[in-house]
Amino acid sequence: MRPRTLAIAAATALAAGGLALPLAATTATASEPTEPPPLTSDFNGDGYADLAVGVPSGTVDGKARAGYVNVVFGGEYGPGPHGVRRITQATVEIPGTPEADDRFGGAVTSAYVNGDRYADLVIGAPGEDIDAKKDAGSVTVLYGTGDGFATANTAARGAKTGDAYGNALIAADLTGDKKTDLAIGGKDQVVYNAAPGAAKTGTVMTDRMGGRAPVMSTGDFDGNGIPELAVAVEIKEESYIRSHVLLYRYDKDDDFDGDFGLTWATSNAAARALATGDFNGDGHDDLALGNCREVADENIDDPCGPEELAKGGGIHIHYGDGDGLVWKGQTLNQDTPGVPGAAEQGDDFGNSLVAADFDGDGTDDLVAGAPGEAVGSTTGAGSVTVLKGGPKGILDAAGAARATTYHQNSPGVLGVAQKDDAFGTALTIGDHDGDGRPDISVGAPGEDASTGGVWDLPNGAPGGTVINPNTLGQPASSDPTRFGAVLGR
Repeated sequence: MRPRTLAIAAATALAAGGLALPLAATTATASEPTEPPPLTSDFNGDGYADLAVGVPSGTVDGKARAGYVNVVFGGEYGPGPHGVRRITQATVEIPGTPEADDRFGGAVTSAYVNGDRYADLVIGAPGEDIDAKKDAGSVTVLYGTGDGFATANTAARGAKTGDAYGNALIAADLTGDKKTDLAIGGKDQVVYNAAPGAAKTGTVMTDRMGGRAPVMSTGDFDGNGIPELAVAVEIKEESYIRSHVLLYRYDKDDDFDGDFGLTWATSNAAARALATGDFNGDGHDDLALGNCREVADENIDDPCGPEELAKGGGIHIHYGDGDGLVWKGQTLNQDTPGVPGAAEQGDDFGNSLVAADFDGDGTDDLVAGAPGEAVGSTTGAGSVTVLKGGPKGILDAAGAARATTYHQNSPGVLGVAQKDDAFGTALTIGDHDGDGRPDISVGAPGEDASTGGVWDLPNGAPGGTVINPNTLGQPASSDPTRFGAVLGR
């Protein structure tokens, strides 16, 4: 399985002088790899991917929306039966204390930070107050060990009030030094934290984002061996509407210190999700833009493809050719031949995206969530669609897709589709049952009066488990937990 990264909204800020990701107290032994393994989420090193669920709206020690993270350990039977760890700012290893509206767990990702064989958990708390700076935000790295987790360190802190660092997170080797870096979303900015041992931190980009967290993905779109950072921003303000999908590449020689430069961009393309995959099997990374639509009606080169395919949420794919992303790509929605269902206003098809090769044919498949999809007469129940890759990409030569859609009324999927379940709000991929093939985790934060839940689709098909705060034995919350709104990558 090719590891893919996708950012889920979360914000954190770096201190004024900048912070490098700190090394954990543990060090790699001779039996451990000298380079980090692929980015997965095996925090205890048992060979099974684990599932991290951010619950930023959860109550902790009576503090509303203090937030927590559930790590649900994988095993032979998938996530759920093999144990869970609840992590809060009251957890002994975690810096800080739970406070109302910290929203700890607002973004979650995994990263091999210290070079051992255990994945490390990176957690954003965009509502964290730093001294007198309200909602400055923070990012915490919790280091994995053989029995779960060890020490934790603060990786970033907001520099001023409202920075909201940690509202989006993504991990990759962005600087080409074979070590993991973090890209961190904040209010109107994206910053990066260089790999452990390096003191360099800095700004990737700043722009007005209209209060939204940036959406991020990574991929080696130009074929130079170093991933670029893709960022989607949408700005909606009075008399000012603008959006972009932007690619940034690190240049170690820029200004003698290294910095990120803009290499490619679309104008007026509002994308609610991004995913990277090799959808046509040519060995080059491609970029999918989910729920993509033109927002300023200026018809600038059709940044999301034909406008009629934006109805109900359109997906636009830019294919890579080894030198970068080709402008003309493929566009589809639920009216595209081979895609189940029909395009309807409010479906939000493509509002979440992930990519993986489920059938082992050498091409990545694309999974698209449609949390607003009606199932029969049940509005807002939500669905997910698995779109198969092939020699021509997600669409074949005739412009048709090979796709299967799942919802809670599908055979083999547990539960019943109900109004506003929002099944498909969040997606993530991991080999939770250890069979060597990727599984899909699907979040439905509206389930059971916004208690929420996460469905496991082993190998991208029905038949897995369902987990929620009740099945995991989690304490009651004074606010709806909306479990499944934030899934780690």
